[in-house]
Amino acid sequence: MTHKTHRAFGCYGIATIDQRLIVIRKNGGPYIHRFDLPGGSLDGPEPLEHDVLREFNEETGLTTTIDRQLGATSFVYPWQYEHWTINQHICVFYTLTITGGQLAKTVPQFIGQDSLGAQAVPLEKLTWDNASPLVMFAKSFLQTGQADLTTKTFSEWTVLKEGSDS
Repeated sequence: MTHKTHRAFGCYGIATIDQRLIVIRKNGGPYIHRFDLPGGSLDGPEPLEHDVLREFNEETGLTTTIDRQLGATSFVYPWQYEHWTINQHICVFYTLTITGGQLAKTVPQFIGQDSLGAQAVPLEKLTWDNASPLVMFAKSFLQTGQADLTTKTFSEWTVLKEGSDS
């Protein structure tokens, strides 16, 4: 069987409040009904740094500054979506410092918005059962101080149904 690969690209921010990771409740895609990192796709020919700050603000209500770019990696897994059978999610990660705003439990909805709102979650509450690979990358980074930028390939990935989120 030939696999058709869908590629998604985005920039994602890692920020904490009181050692709790800022995550969003995902409203679409392969991470629906899971915690995900704030961030996402470029808006036109936008600089990566602008993208992560804009997306983080849109999805969380918080304003931030960039501490540093950790680098890029990708997550590859089976996903039946339209005519594709594999998804390769290419991610650029940034550590961010919160400078203002208020953590938004709900955020304005518009076309392309896939965040239902944000929350700060203790690391021990984030698991493979309730979070995206991006969140698990951030959790590992925060616990170890190491950014493992090797591509992760999963033989299976479960897209959660409504009511199975945390």
